[in-house]
Amino acid sequence: MMKRFESDYLEGAHPDVLRALIETNGEQTPGYGEDPHCEAARSLLRERCELPEGEIQFLVGGTQVNRTVIASILRPHQGVVAADTGHIAAHETGAIENSGHKVLTVPNTDGKIAAAQVEELCRAHYADASFEHTVQPGMVYISNPTEFGTVYTRGELEALHAVCKARHLPLFIDGARLGAALYSPVCDYTLADMAHMCEVFTIGGTKMGLLFGEAAVFSAPELAKDFRYFIKQNGGMLAKGRLLGVQFYAAFKDGLYDRIGAEEVRLALRLRDGFRARGWTFLVESPSNQQFPILPDALIERLKPEFSCSHTQSFPNGMSAVRFCTSWATTDADIDALLDAVPINA
Repeated sequence: MMKRFESDYLEGAHPDVLRALIETNGEQTPGYGEDPHCEAARSLLRERCELPEGEIQFLVGGTQVNRTVIASILRPHQGVVAADTGHIAAHETGAIENSGHKVLTVPNTDGKIAAAQVEELCRAHYADASFEHTVQPGMVYISNPTEFGTVYTRGELEALHAVCKARHLPLFIDGARLGAALYSPVCDYTLADMAHMCEVFTIGGTKMGLLFGEAAVFSAPELAKDFRYFIKQNGGMLAKGRLLGVQFYAAFKDGLYDRIGAEEVRLALRLRDGFRARGWTFLVESPSNQQFPILPDALIERLKPEFSCSHTQSFPNGMSAVRFCTSWATTDADIDALLDAVPINA
């Protein structure tokens, strides 16, 4: 059987999550996220994030929650600042633009953007004599981990947040793979710390062991005014909303989310170290569950029948960077089998 590494949402749900869904399957509850399970999950997340007044809503998928959050915060004349490789800029089929807002991209460094770039973009905008004729920066979006698996440090987040506050720009952190960031060896903050270094963020479930689901967490609850209207308008209000609450409660009630994050990072770093020991180099230095070795195209083709990965970047010398992801279901045996198939780079 092929071992699939091209992403981290290729299986169904973690057995503990699936068990929770089965155990509550016969219950009758109110719809649209107004059920006891969603309320219990919200309470649990508020406690974990140390946000007693935080506003939390559950949606189904990543693009959906990104579009809904951004569209709900921005005024019609505003755009969102993001890395040129950011998910909203490169992997969402123009969903943000389709909501009427421009993505204002800045060059990335291994997937990240820096506080100085945000400050310079704002300075340049207002220095233009015709600034009212151009899209106004209205918020800042980052992914953590980034699309290249890199993880923001506390210092980087604090610097970004300081500029955002000075410029009155809400900082939005896309946490589709947040567990992999929090359990990266370079991460020097907790979930609660991060919650206080931004105005809104998401806690991803789809890529972290849930069947589906993303939590939108507003550290600044005033930004969530009428957010449920936007959820409904954008097609994100699930009638059987309790399915989201059940899953998030199962993920956070006894540390399952943390265990998944820690284990998938451990296995990804095993994969990284194994490739490195065989002489292969990497596109970026990723400390999370996404790894990007640079391999000969011929080797990639030889691996494909047994080990899937996703293409990231081609080079003119017959080499390509590919992405290998670990997930809640990846095992040490999976990593062993892959590494056994990878030759030494002579």
